Amino acid sequence: MAAATAEQPAPLPLAEAAAEVIEVEDLEPGSPDAGSGSSGSGSGRSTSEYSGWVYHLGVNSIGHEYCHLRFLVIRGKCVAMYKRDPHENPGLEPIRKGFVSHTLMVEELGRQKVNHGDFYVLRLCNRLDKTKKGEIACATPGEARKWAEAFEQAKQQADHDLTRGVNWKRLQNENEFNLDGHRPRVRRYAKGLGKLVRIGKGPEMLLRQSSDLQSHESVNTNFGGDAGDAPEAHEWRFVRILNGIRIFEDIANSKGGKGILLKSVGVVGANPDTVFEMVLSLDKHKRYEWDMLIADLELVETIDGYCDVVYGTYEPKYLNWWKSKKDFVFSRQWFRGQDGAYNILQSPASHKKKPSRHGYGRAHINPTTWEIRRLNTSGSTPKCIVTRMVEISPSFWDRWKRRTSTNFDRSIAYALLSQVAGLREYFAANPAITSDSPSTEVKSKASEPLIIQSELEDSEPNDEFYDALVRGESFEDEDSDDDDDDVMTSKAGKVKLKNVSWAIAGLAMKRSKASLERSELVTNSIPVAIDSSHFHGNVRRAKSEDDPNSWSAPGGEKFMIRGKTYLSDYTKIAGGDPLLKLIAVDWFKVNERFDSVALHPKSLVQSEAAKKIPFILVINLQVPAKPNYNLVMYYAAEKPVNKESLLGRFIDGTDAFRDARFKLIPSIVEGYWMVKRAVGTRACLLGKAVTCNYLRQDNFLEIDVDIGSSSVARSIIGLVLGYVTSIVVDLGILIEAKEEKELPEYILGTVRLNRVNPDAAVQI
Repeated sequence: MAAATAEQPAPLPLAEAAAEVIEVEDLEPGSPDAGSGSSGSGSGRSTSEYSGWVYHLGVNSIGHEYCHLRFLVIRGKCVAMYKRDPHENPGLEPIRKGFVSHTLMVEELGRQKVNHGDFYVLRLCNRLDKTKKGEIACATPGEARKWAEAFEQAKQQADHDLTRGVNWKRLQNENEFNLDGHRPRVRRYAKGLGKLVRIGKGPEMLLRQSSDLQSHESVNTNFGGDAGDAPEAHEWRFVRILNGIRIFEDIANSKGGKGILLKSVGVVGANPDTVFEMVLSLDKHKRYEWDMLIADLELVETIDGYCDVVYGTYEPKYLNWWKSKKDFVFSRQWFRGQDGAYNILQSPASHKKKPSRHGYGRAHINPTTWEIRRLNTSGSTPKCIVTRMVEISPSFWDRWKRRTSTNFDRSIAYALLSQVAGLREYFAANPAITSDSPSTEVKSKASEPLIIQSELEDSEPNDEFYDALVRGESFEDEDSDDDDDDVMTSKAGKVKLKNVSWAIAGLAMKRSKASLERSELVTNSIPVAIDSSHFHGNVRRAKSEDDPNSWSAPGGEKFMIRGKTYLSDYTKIAGGDPLLKLIAVDWFKVNERFDSVALHPKSLVQSEAAKKIPFILVINLQVPAKPNYNLVMYYAAEKPVNKESLLGRFIDGTDAFRDARFKLIPSIVEGYWMVKRAVGTRACLLGKAVTCNYLRQDNFLEIDVDIGSSSVARSIIGLVLGYVTSIVVDLGILIEAKEEKELPEYILGTVRLNRVNPDAAVQI
């Protein structure tokens, strides 16, 4: 499902087609949303329409699984499903229709087998009634993300209508869209068409040999990281060119490493979705054209939609260093970040289904990663930056650098690093499969911007290169394909600067602590003295940098946040001092998920000292494991919060507003490099990545972050917990600024967790 060819607006036919797209109940006369004419223009506000081909997955009344090709349309908060494209078949009746509820949950189940092909599955369910659920399958992860965003936007529109009290009686009687029930009776009504977004090229991208459905149990939303908003622990130095691809060495000598880290970086002429699919593909006929090492692969086990185990063999004639046939087993984990970039982690593994094979020697392939990120260019041909990281033996690398070894071009490391060059040449030789597939939009002249912008429209450009310069990193950054470091590019009339001096000058644009307090807190109130000795969590404050199982509160200067001019030039600046003071950290272990920590009788928030504090923000990170863990951080304000400020609107706002603004920036300061790549340093909107529940009472707001609601997050946490006693991690918490009056952003709070020990968690 890539994007369709843009449709040209026509005065009457398009309006007629739009009138057939969504059937809803007639609005009551005089209601705020009531239309004023037969054209269905509604209240004058334009409505976005998302449409495209998907597979509808489910189980029928006699227990048989089905997989049907369907055309899905989302318009406003209304959803309809058709057997054919209603734009090409005016008057076509939908087979399912309904409204998106504010309780909708969209879970990305990842990569699964559908009709003997690999597709990306979305599960839709009601947060209050888990029996109301259904699944759709998409051709690429990018399209799955677009559909998730479309449903999320419809959910936010439903929440907006609910808070406005729009025609409450009608809202109560609306039929919720149901993928798993009987098809309801349909009535027809249409509003004005403001924007048409087609998702997918058409059914030919989805058709496969049969309608067999393989079911997998997993839950997910995207929760991935990549470098950008916090300092990198690596220091890359350009050392070689192999097959036209740059090779870098990590010379930082960071703790936790087991070998020398190398990476190859190249520009591939295809969009990230296409490259990602090619890297994961097990089709040997395709891999033979670009992969000289692991082309003969077979799937051993699918763990979930984001992890599997594969087995491969290799003939020694292509690498003369080997004298016998080789085989290998490795696991693959993949994540898609909120900016559309992909991370693939590959680690050596063993599996009972693939023991040692007669005539083959078991090869050990060191941990490696892929990073695939879109490259913004002015041309029509899509491009992306592909980075391949490999860990190798220090002694072998030293010999090769000293030229005492001539066998590097016959080594596993060489073959792995050369995969980037193979991909580049493969796509260059096959231009038919490199075409980009963005969603196409048709806008009417009278269209107005939506109340709630989709993440697809609001996503920021790739500015990791810019952030790296602010941090003083090497100029040979993997995200730049230009030899000139002072680059100015223009996109949609906006200018993005990549100049070092301009970036450093942006540091002066951040808010001072005094000005921040004046804007966010009540200035004429007497501050409350917060004595940290009166507040104690079960994790102690660090006495030194090497103090294990402890916490500290670093400054915000390590985190890159949106500057005053971000909306015009995308400039990011270093964060300043946090607005709120970290007063304690708790580390609990529980059998089941622990919500509403602040209401527990023994909670810090219920103490007499805490009740005197004007405002406390409680962040409850719920870590899925056996047992489950809760990492709870308490942040305090010395003055009451200004109700009109961004923080005030966040505290007392709707859950939809909070989900769209609550942001976290992670940074692994010390730890194994594979963990750093998995966690990343890119800001994440937690409300869009995992389920967040909010509790607002008295003088506090508690945010319960259910990491277990995302299979990707669970996978990352599982990797982190394996190394947690050797990890030092910084977290920055902030509220995303989207309007000029809210800029520059500020750091709400920070925490550094130093080698937290799971065994030290307190049982609740």
